[in-house]
Amino acid sequence: MATVKLLEKTQSFLDETFPDERDTDAKVRRLIEAEYLRELGRHHHTLLTFSRKYGVSFDEFIARRVTQQMNYSWEVEQDAMAWETAVGGIVTLERKLQELRSIDNEPNA
Repeated sequence: MATVKLLEKTQSFLDETFPDERDTDAKVRRLIEAEYLRELGRHHHTLLTFSRKYGVSFDEFIARRVTQQMNYSWEVEQDAMAWETAVGGIVTLERKLQELRSIDNEPNA
């Protein structure tokens, strides 16, 4: 088990953020969860933005070869890459959230 030493001011901020939580490890996990949820929201926003812009889901965008239809324009290529990153990010973050949340269910968590 790793031991981490926090600056007093850092510990103070952590205690103020989660006054009802006594376990420092649980506090850190809650911060990580909040960050994962923030990133997940950003990725979902990206999906929604591009779905509205192109009028299709990402899978349809790929299947219809929209980048090819639009002559591989810089904008469409950039959108496709950002969209693909968001799709992969959602899968990864949902897996990480599940793993993180399972720690709370482990004995001695």
